[in-house]
Amino acid sequence: VQLVESGGGLVPPGGSLRLSCVASGDIISIGRMTWFRQAQGNQRELVAGITSNGESTFGDSVKGRFAISRDDAKNTVYLQMNNLEPADTAVYYCNVILKDTSNYLRNIWGSGTQVTVSS
Repeated sequence: VQLVESGGGLVPPGGSLRLSCVASGDIISIGRMTWFRQAQGNQRELVAGITSNGESTFGDSVKGRFAISRDDAKNTVYLQMNNLEPADTAVYYCNVILKDTSNYLRNIWGSGTQVTVSS
């Protein structure tokens, strides 16, 4: 089982990006899907999460600017980031709780995608 993130890049302040994270492999079901980020020199922090029921939570610094959604048919979670600020610059990581075909509950991390907000 693996996660692959995409959609990062360089964007000017006020711009938008949409990140995607696809889970692949021997998966039976997917639970909570979460985005974290880690800026250089800082600890990893919660950006947004979404449960299998569609309930979402957001870090205080991104509320009102970011949205999270999921497509269970594609094993994919999205992070729509609007009105980006230089403080949003970080490596963004996807984290998924899932059950594999051996019926094990697993906590999987992606390798991250860089988001840079700069003029």
